[in-house]
Amino acid sequence: MARTVLRDDQWGRIRDLLPGKASDCGVTATDNRKFIEAVLWIARTGSPWRDLPESFGHWHRVYVRYHRWSHKGSWSQLFEVIADDPDLEYLMVDGSIVRVHQHGAAKKQQNDEAMGKSRGGLSTKIHAAVDALGNPVRLLLTAGQTSEYNQAEH
Repeated sequence: MARTVLRDDQWGRIRDLLPGKASDCGVTATDNRKFIEAVLWIARTGSPWRDLPESFGHWHRVYVRYHRWSHKGSWSQLFEVIADDPDLEYLMVDGSIVRVHQHGAAKKQQNDEAMGKSRGGLSTKIHAAVDALGNPVRLLLTAGQTSEYNQAEH
């Protein structure tokens, strides 16, 4: 039995969302699952593409296909659909402050930037809401001094 990352029920949820179906224009993909497993293997191990095991196919062909899907927006569409079904048994909110470089400040007339001024200088805060499984549900950028409590309502 091959060791896979995706369970059959997970694969069933995303199978029809992927490019290369018989109804799509162009070449019909016969190995979408193997390709997704290859990309997940790279993401899980952090290995370079050249170290991809031969069982997933030639590393360069897998990389080229990954690159094409990235430019076409296939990954973004897939992630949006998957994120539409969060496990909201409980929701966790956290924030992280990021310093803004002094030359990264907006012009004085622009107020739409997510930057705040404090004693430490300019900063931005990233607010993340994740579901019970730790999957991101929503990300917000605000000025650095903004509290997570205020953003939890959004």
